[in-house]
Amino acid sequence: MSVVFDGGSLKGMQSSHSHTAPSALSAQELSQEIKSFISGVDAIQGRKLSVREHARCAVRLLRCVPACRGAVLEHLRGVYDEHVSMFLHNLETEGSSSSGATSNLEDIIQEVHGVLSEFIRLNPRAWAPLVSTWAVDLLGQLSSKHAGRRVAPHSSSLNELLQLWMSCAATRSLMEAYSQCLAAMLAWCPDACVDALLDTSVKHSPHFDWVVAHIGSAFPGTIISRVLACGLKDFCSHGAKDQGLLAEKGSRVPKIGSVVGILGHLAAHHSDSIRKELLRMFQESLIPSTPLSPTSSSSSWEASPQLRRAAVPFLLQLAALSPNLFGAVSSELVELLRPPVLLQLQSLLQGLPREELDNMLGLAVHLISQSPTGGARVLKFLADTATPASVIISGPTPSPNEGVREGCDRLLQMLLLHLHKLVFNRSDAAEAGLVGSASSQPQRVTPFLEELRSHVGQLCAETLRLERKRHLWLHQLLCLLSVYGGPSVATETLCQLLTQARNPEELALAWQLHTTLSSCMAGLIPAAVAHCVAQIHTHTLEPRQLRQLLLNLAAAIQSQDEERKGTAGGQSSMAVQIGLAVSGHLHDFGPLLLHGDPAVSNATVRLLSCSPLPRTSSPAHLLLLSRASVTHFFLALRRRGEARKAGRDMGQTGEAVSCSVLLLSRFAAYSPLTLKAILQQLVEGALHKGNADLFGGQIADMSGAPLASPSVSSDLGASLLDINCRFGTTVNFSGSVWSVFHAGVIGKGLKVRTAANQPDPSGVIQNIQTLLAVLVQCCSSSSLNGSQSPSDPGEPLPINAEAAKVVAVTLVENVCPDVANGELSWPPEEHARTTVERDIHIRRCFEAHPVLFPLLQVVAAGRPALCYCSAVLRGLLATLLSHWEASREASSKDSPWHLQASCLLVSCMGEGQLLPPVLANVHEAFAYLNPFEVRLLLLAVWEYVRGNGPLPQKFVFSPDKGMFCRDFSRDGDVSRYVAPIHSVLHKNIDRLGHLCWRFQL
Repeated sequence: MSVVFDGGSLKGMQSSHSHTAPSALSAQELSQEIKSFISGVDAIQGRKLSVREHARCAVRLLRCVPACRGAVLEHLRGVYDEHVSMFLHNLETEGSSSSGATSNLEDIIQEVHGVLSEFIRLNPRAWAPLVSTWAVDLLGQLSSKHAGRRVAPHSSSLNELLQLWMSCAATRSLMEAYSQCLAAMLAWCPDACVDALLDTSVKHSPHFDWVVAHIGSAFPGTIISRVLACGLKDFCSHGAKDQGLLAEKGSRVPKIGSVVGILGHLAAHHSDSIRKELLRMFQESLIPSTPLSPTSSSSSWEASPQLRRAAVPFLLQLAALSPNLFGAVSSELVELLRPPVLLQLQSLLQGLPREELDNMLGLAVHLISQSPTGGARVLKFLADTATPASVIISGPTPSPNEGVREGCDRLLQMLLLHLHKLVFNRSDAAEAGLVGSASSQPQRVTPFLEELRSHVGQLCAETLRLERKRHLWLHQLLCLLSVYGGPSVATETLCQLLTQARNPEELALAWQLHTTLSSCMAGLIPAAVAHCVAQIHTHTLEPRQLRQLLLNLAAAIQSQDEERKGTAGGQSSMAVQIGLAVSGHLHDFGPLLLHGDPAVSNATVRLLSCSPLPRTSSPAHLLLLSRASVTHFFLALRRRGEARKAGRDMGQTGEAVSCSVLLLSRFAAYSPLTLKAILQQLVEGALHKGNADLFGGQIADMSGAPLASPSVSSDLGASLLDINCRFGTTVNFSGSVWSVFHAGVIGKGLKVRTAANQPDPSGVIQNIQTLLAVLVQCCSSSSLNGSQSPSDPGEPLPINAEAAKVVAVTLVENVCPDVANGELSWPPEEHARTTVERDIHIRRCFEAHPVLFPLLQVVAAGRPALCYCSAVLRGLLATLLSHWEASREASSKDSPWHLQASCLLVSCMGEGQLLPPVLANVHEAFAYLNPFEVRLLLLAVWEYVRGNGPLPQKFVFSPDKGMFCRDFSRDGDVSRYVAPIHSVLHKNIDRLGHLCWRFQL
């Protein structure tokens, strides 16, 4: 086609070689002139041109007469729209983008793109601003116009939308042209391109978001920095017009929404660049005369005071519209807020009006409460900065000035108030929803509190530091967090406070939390104790934490005593509830009595000793607790002895022993089952080889003989032959085991075994006294047969006969297991020939275990329990008679152990009323007599017991005394048993005259 241009048809057209100057006419006028020109051409040719032919004419005009570029670009909008319409139509009807119409226009699109690309390359300053604005505006129009087409994906499907439009030649050409313009303008005027992008985004969002995403991916650094700079300028200009920077800024500033959208699209792949750019803008806004964006020398702008003041509010508003942006920078922003930066920020904002500052604080509070990440670090920063400098321990150094501290204090107070409203409004709404309808709306989530749910332990640790103001803020926050998170968080919080509190002042914070939460939550204490027990089972707590938890629970329970005195106040409810909760988990705490860490086991016994016992419990749990308690008792005695030897303070070990004694006595009084189990285990434990040294005992060898025998002389020069001859002349037991009893090495005398470690005498005495105290307390309980209390409150409780019987039977079983329970009556003295080996074993046990005589004394006090020790008493007395018979040539004081054993044996038999008083006193004369005379008195005792068997049926319960007593008048005349005693008294009247009155009938 040949086209002839009339010089007057296009007014003001310049030379076809001019690529710079625009037309003198407006674009609309030029477009009208071109249409008139084309119409004239149509008339000349006698036909109407097609769209393709019109487009080709426009392209030729653009090539030949660049001055009409505005009109040509305006005309080409319709060409691009026609191509896009046909492209989408073909997709809807045929599923393919290939057709004659679109392919005809596609070459025109390519031709237009080639022309524009060449012009931009040759003269970017003249063409890039115009083409970039035209291209991005046309993209926005096309995206919005065809957004409702069936084949167009939803705007939320950004990837699918981008794939669709980039497969269309028209939109792809526009995108490439804009990208070329932006690349050309980066060096000298990037704001024009970015402003056009922002304006179009505001007008056509969200359908235009795919363009922003593609451009941002191609130029991330430039787009992010320029978008922020343009958004700040627009924010500042609107703020100047409205005389305010923050009030309803989201509705006044049209570009800020587009800025948020663009950055949101870029955040998926360029979050690091966005974070760096936001932090850079914040940092540079604090420094005067610093450009906030990288610009060329021709178009750079310096940060004016107004722009600098608007930067921080702009960033706050930006973060408020996009919590993800705030979450991306909050952690690093907290690190930046060091004292110098805080002072700069204060200096920058101090000129703002009070109303604007309040708005900023309110916006900051909103941001913090809605931030999904970094909440714990923000809270720590605020608490550290707002705490007075005199009590800051780990806050920023050096501390900021008073103005900054007061600002953070106020911000923290506003945050707590805001959270309080959110939490309790949320709770009220939830309750209303539950009451009003079954389909209530889900409760609104507060991201700040959601994140803090995983930092409960750290918050509790900071609260327990008891710093001025700081712990009040954090304690209030813990209350809000507990209400927000519900029973699970409240239980965890209370458990953490009970675990971490180290003194009564810190423990009081747990009571305060419970008081606050108890009004809206039921069963908090049982749930907290159950949570603590679960942590014990899962070994979550370290030994130090476990010990502290047990001590705090014990302290809480013991506060009931103070409450009874009127000094605990509101703590009583918590103390009672903790006591009941712990009593329900005694079987869970019981194994801790045997914990490898002594501090944990001592704390456990303290807790269990003050905890109320459950009303009902399974026998299996009771027996396990009893065994663990007894085992801990012996461990506590050993630790006390080790502390004594090491010269350490025995306060803790002594307290552990006292608590263990109390625990055993309380368990013994709980039920007959626990009483019997504890008494048996105490006796067995005292005689066990692992505990024998605690009570002065010695480990026996395989034959039952002790390693160090106090009954033999240490003189290794003794003659074995002399001893055997002397022994054989006094007792003629032909064929008995006595002929080999003194076996030894010829010429070396008796075999003597020595123990490696000699026990501490004072420690042994103390341990025996402690053991007897436990036994007496346990046996004095009324859990078996309901023994009555004495009339005088100052008198001790009588020992229960049945409890003493348990001790007696256990003692016999451990000393001589082969003794039958029915062997109560005493046979003649000659009967000892058949029980020599057993009698020797019994004596060796008494030699190896000094605690046996104190145990017999306890049994003797619980009449008639000593009757059940008849076999042991008989065997011991038989060996003593043999010893004194074989020691006629020596003095009684030459056998100190036998002398002491003889005295203790007769004393026990007299206390247990196996002997009448006149015979029970004979031991008082033993120290003044020779061995033969001692044997005469012991033989009188033997004859009396043989003639008057130690049977329980001879005892009658006396209600006045509260114990069983024996009437010796029913046993007949005892004078014949006293005759040897009187004979000995008369013979030794010079030494025993003062004891004669003790043996009067």
